[in-house]
Amino acid sequence: MAEIIVPELAESITEGTISQWLKQPGDTVERGEFIVELETDKVNVEIISEEAGIVQQHLAAEGDTVEVGQVIAIVGADSGAATPAAPAAVAKEEAVADAPTPAPVAEESNDSERTIASPAARKLAREKGIDLAAISPVDPMGRVRVQDVEAHTSAPKAQPAAKSAAPVVAAQDDGRVTREKMTRRRQTIAKRLLEVRQSTAMLTTFNEIDMTNVMALRSRKKDQFFEQNDVRLGFMSFFTKAVVAALKKYPYVNSELDGDEILLKNFYDIGVAISTDGGLVVPNVIDADRKNFAEIEASIVELATKARDNKLTIADMTGGSFTITNGGVFGSLMSTPIMNGSQVGILGMHTIQKRPVAIGDNVEIRPMMYVALSYDHRVIDGKDSVGFLKMVKELLENPEDLLLGS
Repeated sequence: MAEIIVPELAESITEGTISQWLKQPGDTVERGEFIVELETDKVNVEIISEEAGIVQQHLAAEGDTVEVGQVIAIVGADSGAATPAAPAAVAKEEAVADAPTPAPVAEESNDSERTIASPAARKLAREKGIDLAAISPVDPMGRVRVQDVEAHTSAPKAQPAAKSAAPVVAAQDDGRVTREKMTRRRQTIAKRLLEVRQSTAMLTTFNEIDMTNVMALRSRKKDQFFEQNDVRLGFMSFFTKAVVAALKKYPYVNSELDGDEILLKNFYDIGVAISTDGGLVVPNVIDADRKNFAEIEASIVELATKARDNKLTIADMTGGSFTITNGGVFGSLMSTPIMNGSQVGILGMHTIQKRPVAIGDNVEIRPMMYVALSYDHRVIDGKDSVGFLKMVKELLENPEDLLLGS
């Protein structure tokens, strides 16, 4: 027999949530094969089995929170028998299912105990307050699965008989509200955003950038750029280069507050906010100051692909010094981004919109973008924050300097 134990994940991660069991009780598993997917605060981690054999028992269900070092499953040796030994709890349930139907009892929980169900189905039914015995499974063996619980939830409710005094909670179960448990990642995002708002003196300063020259340069160079580098030339590489140059001139924007000390960072790992189905993640373009435009674009494409495939590693997510977030891809005209973790600054990009702009004594229609710098006023004064954003603006309005400098 071998135990599946939650391994050491990272220095700052002590627990996670079981996202999905990749192997069920009775399934054969090879040595080194993935058996369960664990969702942590930052990334999803797949845990392997150290031994080959048959999964005997899950000791935690999908959705359960588990700690590092906790035993979550048992794998037994394959004895060659046609059917592996079933876990004790399941064996008991099957024995009861084969026995004559007992007389009904007062407590509904006893019926639920006797119903054969997967751990995930039991947990979901418990969260939704559904009696397992009331669910009609599609499995010919009578085993209730998650799909059965969800189908039961969405089925029309039978109208209860009129009562003289209906409980108030009944109104909450009329289909007007759907209760959904937050994923672990969403809980972490919510917790950290609240912590940033409560523990920093966050201010936001705004400016606008005339994107005419960037768009013209990109239009002229994009085909040649793609042929030479096999990656498309986007706006993010321009912004990343401009940010790195501005960070070098205004080093306190690239710092971190540690108690009563300021840690000035002499590296430029730029976080790029990426939206996924599970929430916002911020992997880092490592050593962005040492990368050219093509290398930055390739890094962003790789990180975005890994993020959407849940393949980001702890190393991808830690150690950033400054973050760029682009709400413009969703059509945002202006926003006040919240800083990421212990960083003291974040740049928010927004949608490009044609607006009338005074150019000398004339009014012209130009593609304009509002940009926002949120910063921790405990570390950064207004002079540096405004100067930083003004420098980003000037560099992007003269993009040839960025391209030649790379």
